[in-house]
Amino acid sequence: MAEKKHKLHKNGGYRPDDVTGLQKLMCHLWPNRTDCEVCLFDTFDCTEVVRYLEEKNASHPDYKTTIFHATIVAVARMVLERPLMNRFVQGRRIYQREDVSLSFTAKRRFADGAEESLMTISPRPDDTLDTISKHLYGDIHQMRKSDHGTDGIDGVINSLMSLPLPLQMLIVKVVRLLDFWGLTPKALKDGDPHYTSVLLSNLGSIKCPAVYHHLTNYGTQSIMITIGTLRKEQVMMPDGTMQVRVLIDVTATLDERIGDGFYFARSLKLIKHIFAHPELLDLPMSEPSGFDYK
Repeated sequence: MAEKKHKLHKNGGYRPDDVTGLQKLMCHLWPNRTDCEVCLFDTFDCTEVVRYLEEKNASHPDYKTTIFHATIVAVARMVLERPLMNRFVQGRRIYQREDVSLSFTAKRRFADGAEESLMTISPRPDDTLDTISKHLYGDIHQMRKSDHGTDGIDGVINSLMSLPLPLQMLIVKVVRLLDFWGLTPKALKDGDPHYTSVLLSNLGSIKCPAVYHHLTNYGTQSIMITIGTLRKEQVMMPDGTMQVRVLIDVTATLDERIGDGFYFARSLKLIKHIFAHPELLDLPMSEPSGFDYK
């Protein structure tokens, strides 16, 4: 039976019917997202996906599909197939987001003090690894060529934070109140990673490990994922043999009010499955992966 949709929330979600009384109570007992963080640390075997990307990149040397691109696509597929991962809490109520969106930050230059720009992507039903990789490559390349910051939320924040301190404090207080009731102006939400399904951070690009990253009490984002650097390590395989495998550490911070640990762990297993079968990355987003959770 199709889930009945309530009135659409201002931030693109609706109140689902399957929220339990315990979840509703948790929203009152722990109203702040940072009070309800669950952090999962895991290591993914990337051997197959790295091999797959090497073959793919050999066929189009004009741009490079990276492990981060593959991670973005795998996470997007996971959120599409695991609907509880696309929920958020706002105003002490749980909402089901209608669309999937992912965000990340990109440095304009790899140097101390270099400006960061916020980037957002909303996969379409026909998107694949190739289409998303081309899109990301073009956006990041164009951003780094530009002498100016990106439009949208970056410009709005810079303008507001140039005002005197008392005005800054007043504006932030009003914005937080609007955020609680889901009334944040579109100009402040567009391009803001706090209003997306997942925020990812590619710490491997700066040779940093996959650290824990907190959630925030602002916006609607319920999942934060960091990935570290690729490394080679000897691993004991299921048949008892030792093999050199390519591994990457992943840390995910989630709002426990939207689901439970069992659901979260299964969702991470889906990403692992996609990495072990990288051909799934080139399926259209609308086509299920067929993963068996047994």
